Amino acid sequence: MKLVQTAVADDEYRLLRERASKEGKTMKQVAREALRAHLLPDRVNPNDPIFSAFPLIKRRGPRTTASVEHDAILYAHP
Repeated sequence: MKLVQTAVADDEYRLLRERASKEGKTMKQVAREALRAHLLPDRVNPNDPIFSAFPLIKRRGPRTTASVEHDAILYAHP
């Protein structure tokens, strides 16, 4: 692991401190997460084996609306 030091403006420091406090994390953790979020691509790899490892739909059984109403099904309050 390498050590990186930098100076930040007072406003940036305040934002970093507030975010860390709000999330219950250290400022170092929040800064690392911000760097990763900015520098690492957030893309889906179309060649990921999960997309071809098994059939996702077998076309058997009754048709349902679960794919459309999944939020209501999963998070409905009784």
